[in-house]
Amino acid sequence: MPPAARLNRLEAFGPVAAVNPVDALEEAIAQVNASEYGLQAGIFTTNLGKAFTAAREIHVGGFLINDVPQFRLDHMPYGGVKLSGSGREGPRYAVEEMTELKLVSWRS
Repeated sequence: MPPAARLNRLEAFGPVAAVNPVDALEEAIAQVNASEYGLQAGIFTTNLGKAFTAAREIHVGGFLINDVPQFRLDHMPYGGVKLSGSGREGPRYAVEEMTELKLVSWRS
């Protein structure tokens, strides 16, 4: 699929699959990072070294190894980077967002 294709340029919220063959993991990482969006990504591999390299280098809010990027449990932080939004969803993050922090310092 060409890089200019809508599916490669925009966030897709639905059951779609784009297959872009690459010659090396570094090329795949560069293609993912070229996107203006960064919600979730995933990799399927038996090579854990490559999996963790991809997890470190791909700029997204969540990265899953050997599972679909849509997988989510309530206690997991969920959110994106770049144009995919800011902040995280989940119970802990909702409580933090509804909490007003205040510092009180007391010297006796």
